[in-house]
Amino acid sequence: MSDSVNLDPIGIIRSPYADKFGIPRQPGLVTAAEARLELLPPFAREEAFKGIDGFSHVWIIFVFHADCLDAGWRPTVRPPRLGGRETVGVFASRAPYRPNPIGLSAVEHLGLIRDQRGLALRLRGIDLLDGTPVLDIKPYVPYADAIADARGGFATPPQITRLPVVFSDAARRDMALADPQGERNLACLIEQILAQDPRPGYMDRYPERREFGMQIYDLNVRWRIESDALRVMRVEPVLAAAAPARPGSGLLPAETDAD
Repeated sequence: MSDSVNLDPIGIIRSPYADKFGIPRQPGLVTAAEARLELLPPFAREEAFKGIDGFSHVWIIFVFHADCLDAGWRPTVRPPRLGGRETVGVFASRAPYRPNPIGLSAVEHLGLIRDQRGLALRLRGIDLLDGTPVLDIKPYVPYADAIADARGGFATPPQITRLPVVFSDAARRDMALADPQGERNLACLIEQILAQDPRPGYMDRYPERREFGMQIYDLNVRWRIESDALRVMRVEPVLAAAAPARPGSGLLPAETDAD
């Protein structure tokens, strides 16, 4: 018996999240985040999805790619839910640094489409980086998958920031230029992402007015926390903006990420 298993991706996720910083920590938290699962041959066949319209949600089984494949696994991790200050075992977490970098997300599916880019499944409430390889799709079955009396351990419900998200005049002009037809629903998407406070837990000690950057689609969103609001300063094309220090950090070039 072989001790290895070869898994072929059935498709690739195309999502608004071009950078790890800003991705919600669980699916369904940012309902404005829509994505496509673009199917790859030989799996791009309508008959493979016969009956899926009867299910409102699906499980997406995927591979943590980008930095995770090269980073290896870690026996302990520091979950964001614990402020990044306490450690738990990797198997008591959903951290990406696993022996086999496989994850799963339950997301809403909006139907199958075929266009000039091929066959794709439309998804909503996604929490996956653009370019994520997908290994499988399974229907979400409420009577079996939703366990009413299950305990969540340290993963308590997220606290949504009480600070209102406001947009500067410059940011609103930027969004109007970047998405004149409103197809990307940028204001709602950015507001929902920032309401989750995407900063790592240790950043809550940073002073007010420290500016952060995150990439959504091909745009760099520049924002800061003030005493009475979370303010979006600019929403600039990536090529015209200063990129974050390194992928996933959310920091501007003069800063460094401690973890």
